[in-house]
Amino acid sequence: MTVVSDVRATKPPRILAVFLLVAGVIGFLAAFALTLDKFELLENPDSVLNCDFGVLVQCTANLDSPQGALFGFPNPIIGLAGFTAVIAMGTVIFASGNHLARWFWLLFNVGVAGALAFVIWLISQSIFVLGTLCPWCMVTWSVTIPLFWAVTLYNAKTGNIPLPAWGRRIAHAAYGWVPLITLVSYLIVALLAQLRLDVISYL
Repeated sequence: MTVVSDVRATKPPRILAVFLLVAGVIGFLAAFALTLDKFELLENPDSVLNCDFGVLVQCTANLDSPQGALFGFPNPIIGLAGFTAVIAMGTVIFASGNHLARWFWLLFNVGVAGALAFVIWLISQSIFVLGTLCPWCMVTWSVTIPLFWAVTLYNAKTGNIPLPAWGRRIAHAAYGWVPLITLVSYLIVALLAQLRLDVISYL
């Protein structure tokens, strides 16, 4: 019987750590830019932000909407905290190798899954309710999606997420296809945006 070996004790996930660091920094910078833009709008509601390129592609409509402060404060603050955690996780992996407790991986996975759920909601609101595409928001979407796939499939293939042997084998195979899975996810979002907003006509 073939069983996918548990790599946690023998092979630190350095590539995943690098990805977490890079994605975390990109997401943090995007959230930071959105936070500065929100401050600008609070100081001067008539400001034209650098990320406002037209009716379809802009940040102002998203930042000024109720959806832009779902929990009573600007959403970018969530991004600042969340992507800081991603950077910290990448750093911890480099510092400790692969000697992290299962509960730690699972807790991080829950956070990443929550981030993806939030992003899916934001995408739906942006496309179907607000009718705009926020550039900095799309940057945070673009890093959150592969973060979810990479972390979840890694945890599944290594046994941090308890699965039968066949499930771990599938996750092990799928982990190598994270870039393609991410691309398919992007294409789904792009297709929804095109069908609802006719993006191509604005190009």
